[in-house]
Amino acid sequence: MSATLYCFGESGNAYKAALTMAQAGYDWTPRYVDFFGGETRTPAFRAINAMGEVPVLVDGETTLSQSGAIQYHVVKATGRMGGAASRSEEVLRWVLWDNHKLSSQAGMTRFLMNFLPEAKRPAEVIHFMQGRLKAAYATLDAHLDGRDWIVGDAPTIADTACCGYLYYPEPFGFDRAAWPNIDRWLGNIAALPGWKHPYDMMPGSPADRAKA
Repeated sequence: MSATLYCFGESGNAYKAALTMAQAGYDWTPRYVDFFGGETRTPAFRAINAMGEVPVLVDGETTLSQSGAIQYHVVKATGRMGGAASRSEEVLRWVLWDNHKLSSQAGMTRFLMNFLPEAKRPAEVIHFMQGRLKAAYATLDAHLDGRDWIVGDAPTIADTACCGYLYYPEPFGFDRAAWPNIDRWLGNIAALPGWKHPYDMMPGSPADRAKA
């Protein structure tokens, strides 16, 4: 029986979980969550995840939220995407770094710049966030100098975590051309069998909402 991932295409955090499952061969099915319609605030959704967030993985009696926890569940279940046992702490270090320094700030900045009404977009906050993101991009780009993957010689959940927001087309202050090592690395990930853009891997996109 296939697991269910509660997700929507605009969520980079959900994309981390979906991409990890796709690369690890984990059997899953997406279930669209109408975030912009307020579904995550409903009692029905809060009964699944009291935190009111996606992604949520439901697999039999297992229910997990938070992308990093789902990624580690997939590693344990499949034996894939975890890297060498001797490097597990290094993989975890980069997953935690992404959650704190990269994706959390990229997701917020992208939301403020694209999904709030234009009159409500806080320019000073956006400028501040973009400065913090620039420092994170510099850290990742320097680390990837001479490396194909973040940890070791094969893709791990460190890669599927850190790339979570970097394929999205909406502007939030990230220009791939300005970061050649990140650009090359994102190309490596996109060349993996089964890779899909987040709007193709999960239901829901700005274009879909524009049609509604």
